[in-house]
Amino acid sequence: MKKYVFAVIFICGLSFTYGQKTYTIESEALELKTEVEGHLSLLWNIIGGQYRYFVKAQDGKIHELKNTKDENNKYQEEYKATLTQLMDAGYNISVADVNLTLPDLKAVIDLYNGTADVSYQSVIKKPKPQLRLGFFGGLTNFPFSDNLNNDISPLFGSELEVISNKENPRHSGFFQAYHAFENEDFGFSKTELSLGYRFRFISTPKVGVYANATFATLSFTKATYVYTDSQAQVVKVSESKTNFDAPFIFGIGADYRISNRGFITFGYHNLVAVFLDSPNHFSTDVSLGFKMIL
Repeated sequence: MKKYVFAVIFICGLSFTYGQKTYTIESEALELKTEVEGHLSLLWNIIGGQYRYFVKAQDGKIHELKNTKDENNKYQEEYKATLTQLMDAGYNISVADVNLTLPDLKAVIDLYNGTADVSYQSVIKKPKPQLRLGFFGGLTNFPFSDNLNNDISPLFGSELEVISNKENPRHSGFFQAYHAFENEDFGFSKTELSLGYRFRFISTPKVGVYANATFATLSFTKATYVYTDSQAQVVKVSESKTNFDAPFIFGIGADYRISNRGFITFGYHNLVAVFLDSPNHFSTDVSLGFKMIL
């Protein structure tokens, strides 16, 4: 049993230290991660609660990228001079707009390596469009219809979302189609196709919380009216309509990742519209669903 425990500890230790190496820099032993490796290699780690960045040149010498303050509390940006010194001037790569952050340093060093060495393989992944297909079901009170008794009807639908595959994307567009059924008390049904924009104000690898703006809808509605005529006969009349609107409807939602390619989704739709009249009842238009990366 002890052998298994030691084996697990050993494997965990390997996982923790993978990608790190000990370097001695100006008599200081530092555990550094390699972010970019090439003509110039970018090394970094969080040391003493601070991000520290280093560049390893082809001759093996390691140079720290610093940004100290002077007596007037102004940043000196010494790291820009260091990068300029290490880069061959013939490649004409500017560091004027480079910040002392991991993404900026990674981008400029990756660019330099690719320019200086035609065999270099870039470590920068260019964002590509990603498709996510979702299905959902829920309840609605048809918030922009004359639903006098605020009756609730079931709905189901699907959605195709176009989003970037970069880490924690915030912007996306979507095409949505849903059908809401009539019920015994409210003879109204609706099928709607819509286009919209989504902004994730919380975007993490696990959770996304967002606001939706629906800017175009094509709706097919059917209303059934029942009344008694002058001869005491019960008459049922159905009326169908097709409407195209640019309503700018706003809602909110969230998705929770449950696997590499799957999400549980929640939506609170049709909260308010700029160009649609809303009766006196508040929106009860909610859904729960599943979304997957295609």
